[in-house]
Amino acid sequence: MKMRNIRLPRRAFGALLLGVAALATLATANAAPSTSFSVTGAVQQPKTYDAAALAAISNTTQTVSFLSGSTPQTHTYTGASLWNVINASTPVLGSNKNDVLNRIVLATGTDGYRVVYSLGELNPNFGNRPDLVAGAETINGVSAPLGADGFARTTAPGDVKGGRYLSNLVSLDVRASGSTATGIGGGVSTSFSVSGAVKTASSFNLAALQGLTSVTETVGGVSYTGVSFWDFLNKTVGLSLDPAVKNDVLNKYVVATGSDGYKAAFSLGELSSDFGNESVMIAYSADGQSLGTNGFARLVVPGDVKAGRWVSNLVSLEVLSAAAAPVPEPAHWALMAAGLVLLGVAKAKRRRG
Repeated sequence: MKMRNIRLPRRAFGALLLGVAALATLATANAAPSTSFSVTGAVQQPKTYDAAALAAISNTTQTVSFLSGSTPQTHTYTGASLWNVINASTPVLGSNKNDVLNRIVLATGTDGYRVVYSLGELNPNFGNRPDLVAGAETINGVSAPLGADGFARTTAPGDVKGGRYLSNLVSLDVRASGSTATGIGGGVSTSFSVSGAVKTASSFNLAALQGLTSVTETVGGVSYTGVSFWDFLNKTVGLSLDPAVKNDVLNKYVVATGSDGYKAAFSLGELSSDFGNESVMIAYSADGQSLGTNGFARLVVPGDVKAGRWVSNLVSLEVLSAAAAPVPEPAHWALMAAGLVLLGVAKAKRRRG
């Protein structure tokens, strides 16, 4: 079969160039500094914020220090409380007790980088973390817009490293945790399962927990003994992370379920020793005694204002990943460009016909 050279009409060729230009423009826009972000998902009032709308919310200023690689950095940020921004859209909650604790928010930047926060860590009644959606920063006494970091970014005071200081914010997507674990109808638990994005899905009873390296912490005058929640997830069962995804641990969270079905989510960024480094514990004794009606194991969360995330009678831990929020993909751009080309060809044929 002999191949023939194909010559596009001049107008069709022009459409091809326009399509390629559109593709390049979309690709560039996807990596450009952000100018607005949306609050969407499981909320009653989706909102979009630009610089003026963000500045209209009650602002606060915070000075934070963190590591960028191995280099210490100190910045002063001005912005709105991340919780206040989310809460202004009124998250949709179920009828379960403290259902806000079974919700997460996925923050995404223009480059696709994403970070999970649990609503429990942000809520003033529980974790009360003072994270901001910041619109300006001060370095060495000079205040300026964020520039290449977009018009807004999130902050994470107390984080050891800067992985949760997400720049070029374009989306805050509120979601239910997606946990599928069920309780056992209440009562005293004797074991819990570990499933999801872990290397070893397994079950633990009291003897198994007592065989692990123990930690002790006094909270509210009670001395609790158990195992570090982070070390248990990271070392004992092992997390299943994608090495091709930058800081993939920040895209994951764990949901604890009690025997009565009560649930609380924690972002792994909150727990990780590289980031939030919260000293949450899976406790199995209090003042040297068993936990009694609280089951053989419960979570102890020293930093919580209220004890809502102290899940007792633990029966399940699920490590879950947050799927990326819908964004234009390169393949979509290519299809758009191809569509422009075909449209140009069709128009050229009609004119010549």
